[in-house]
Amino acid sequence: MDQSNSLFDDQKLQFSCELVRALAHPLRLRMISLIDSNDSLCVHDIFAALQLEQSVTSQHLRILRNVGLVQTQRRGKFIYYMLNYPRLEA
Repeated sequence: MDQSNSLFDDQKLQFSCELVRALAHPLRLRMISLIDSNDSLCVHDIFAALQLEQSVTSQHLRILRNVGLVQTQRRGKFIYYMLNYPRLEA
């Protein structure tokens, strides 16, 4: 099939795969749910609520941030995580 007639853009397909992979992990879904119920949370609040190690929490938040599902905002020395609702809806 000619590339110009392709139904899928390779870049969009790759990003979609990364997005689905980010959502496929039960722990990341719990993080999304926790942030949703609190509007915004810092890493400490998330790992304390989910009883995780800080490093594990940060790694999973990085994955969610890389695909645009969460956004960050610095408040003093803390970074707060908020859901990117337009991305989640898309």
